[in-house]
Amino acid sequence: MGRPRVILLDTHVVLWLSSDPHKLSSKARAAIEEERKNRGALAISGITLLELATMANKGRLQLTITLEALLQELEARFLVLPITGRACVQTVALPANYPKDPADRIIGATALVEGLALLTADREIRKSKLVKTIW
Repeated sequence: MGRPRVILLDTHVVLWLSSDPHKLSSKARAAIEEERKNRGALAISGITLLELATMANKGRLQLTITLEALLQELEARFLVLPITGRACVQTVALPANYPKDPADRIIGATALVEGLALLTADREIRKSKLVKTIW
C-alpha cells in the first residue's frame, strides 16, 4: 500500500470549510470527501496559520473561541507543512505571472516541492498553470 495522498488547502478553503462550505466548488468538495474516505491527508502550509492569526488580529475574522484555540484546532485537524528551505528557494524562483502575495507564493511553492495538488479558488494561481490545482 502506497503513501496516502495529500491535498494542500489554500487559506480561503480552510475558512470556507468551517464557515461557508457552499462557497467550495463541487469538485473541491468531492476531492475533500474522497481524501477523508480514503484516509488521505488534508494539509495546510504553516503560513496559513499566520494568515488566519493576522486576519483575526485585524478583525477580518470573527472568532467564537480564542485565537490560540483556533490555531490548535487547525493543527489537530490538518497536516501542517512547515516552510522549508526548498520551498523558500522555489518561492523566489516563481515567475512574475504568479501572484505576488508572499503567502500565496509560499503555499504554491510548498505544493510544487512536495508534489501536491493545491485546492484553491484563486484564479491567478490557477491561471498560472505552474501548480497542479483542484477547483
